Amino acid sequence: MFQKVLIANRGEIAVRIIQACRDLGIISVAVYSEADREALHAQIADEAVCIGPARAADSYLNMDNIISAALASGCQAIHPGFGFLSENPDFAERITQAGLAFIGPTAATIRLMGDKSEAKRNAIAAGVPVALGTDGPLRDFDEAISEAERIGYPVMLKAASGGGGKGIRVAESVKDLKDAYDSASAEAIANFGDGRLYMEKYIHNPRHIEVQILGDNYGNVVHLFERECSVQRRHQKLIEESPSAFVTPELREKMTTAAVALAKRVGYRNAGTIEFLVDNDRNFYFCEMNTRIQVEHPVTEEVTGVDLVCEQLRVAAGEALSFRQEDLTIRGHAIECRINAEDPSRNFAPCPGTLVSLHLPGGPGVRVDSAAYQGYKIPPFYDSMIGKLIVYGADREQAIVRMRRALAEMLFEGVVTATDYQMHILCSKAFVEANFNVNSIANGDFD
Repeated sequence: MFQKVLIANRGEIAVRIIQACRDLGIISVAVYSEADREALHAQIADEAVCIGPARAADSYLNMDNIISAALASGCQAIHPGFGFLSENPDFAERITQAGLAFIGPTAATIRLMGDKSEAKRNAIAAGVPVALGTDGPLRDFDEAISEAERIGYPVMLKAASGGGGKGIRVAESVKDLKDAYDSASAEAIANFGDGRLYMEKYIHNPRHIEVQILGDNYGNVVHLFERECSVQRRHQKLIEESPSAFVTPELREKMTTAAVALAKRVGYRNAGTIEFLVDNDRNFYFCEMNTRIQVEHPVTEEVTGVDLVCEQLRVAAGEALSFRQEDLTIRGHAIECRINAEDPSRNFAPCPGTLVSLHLPGGPGVRVDSAAYQGYKIPPFYDSMIGKLIVYGADREQAIVRMRRALAEMLFEGVVTATDYQMHILCSKAFVEANFNVNSIANGDFD
């Protein structure tokens, strides 16, 4: 096992990784920007190193400074968390070239599955269903026109690189195509530095359901069942749960088998997530693979009893998975709400500022993963998520009741959050009956 690990991230995921390191007796080294000098992760880690100014490009995206900090502090490995450099194959490659372990898949696997076109080709080869679409990135807008005619409207344009809901647009007809193409490409360039797009048939009002997988260095790959991630606003997840109330035992078997087959085909190791779109007839189609730990990993931990971050550390240190597929079962139900410092009344505008006071909920079945504390000044330079509220219940009904209770007890003074909006969704008939899809917020299904 590693003696010392550097966490190349910030916020609640950095805190979560520090906690896992402590559980395994590993010394944790945090990195922070000048704007995060008072951030919780920088305060509670065993060691902390400033890696640059507030701007992410100069700090949390600065590969040279991060790797130098790891070497100077005597670390043996780097955990990238999620976001920032977590799915950057060049970062993973440079870490291993420096003689350190990257806590995640190999650079080659990240590069392969990060290219949506290559990922799709591997999915097809593994026997995983895919939606009708292009074989590779579109050369230009003229090809987009001809491919849309071949595939049939509506079509979805997606960034060939990256993920997280960025660089995605839907064109209902040819008159929408130009705007969709230009805006998706521009967003892809802004977020991933790569404006290439590919196109696929748009599935009407699908569900977004993903499968958590874990692989080790010895060819073992297991799944940890599915997560329901369909409550989204502009492709950004707001509420996640496990298991999905929509998934039947038969569908679960098909989806998890497909996910493991794809992971084995690409030689996957460490934690990853394979995302699917599922239509009303329960046909499922490969969407993409996230080659990192997910924001919503806690709901899987709650229903399986597996500490995914500790398992990441063990696998990266060369250990085999500590369990077999037959050891895993779904126990109860878990729901997560992302706590974002955003104002729903102002079109979810970010609300940085000082947390004058806060009260975090507790009681049976309640977990809070957060980097927030009283007096903490939320900087305006990064993602607006300040924490995650997770609840566990014996069944979905109890989990919903507990999440409502926990949201009612969660109080913030000084910044605005979207918790009231999430409470509205949790109380809606559509959510209670599990009758929703990725467009339910836009379509007003929760009103």
